[in-house]
Amino acid sequence: MKNSYGDKELLHLFNAGENPDYAFGLIVKKYQEKLYWHIRKIVITHEDANDVIQETFIKVWNNLGKFRGDSKLFTWLFRIATNEALSHLKYSRKKTRIHFIDLENKLQNTLEGDIYFDGDETQLKFQKAILKLPEKQRLVFNMKYFDEMKYDEIAEILGTSVGALKASYHHAVKKIKEILIND
Repeated sequence: MKNSYGDKELLHLFNAGENPDYAFGLIVKKYQEKLYWHIRKIVITHEDANDVIQETFIKVWNNLGKFRGDSKLFTWLFRIATNEALSHLKYSRKKTRIHFIDLENKLQNTLEGDIYFDGDETQLKFQKAILKLPEKQRLVFNMKYFDEMKYDEIAEILGTSVGALKASYHHAVKKIKEILIND
């Protein structure tokens, strides 16, 4: 059965206190797949994405009652997921004392050996090119290109201006083209 509740109804159901577990379950069901794939594009591996999605929903559960509705539920969830994924990468770097270049290589090697990746050689080259982008450009590119988000949604999630995002996206596209041409 399709979840027919809108975000406002889900929040009301959660905050009404009658059955917050049920309302939270509906929120998870509605957003879990989108958030998983968003996180997966940041951390690359299925296992890490699963860990981050769990941490994301724990944080959502703990803070949903405090959500004021200043933004859409969707953007609030994506902000939490993005921050958790970036924290995970930062922790991984610290834990293994990896430099950004080494992390990029590690992520590329992980992508090549990923049993869940079912793309062809062209898609693999495209994904590797994306991994060569600086972190912010990679985030913006993935959110705009794959998640088909609007610039104002991305700006709200990342806490930056639309102009800066447009510039980041433009530079990302340019770099990806250069990488693909030179590889």
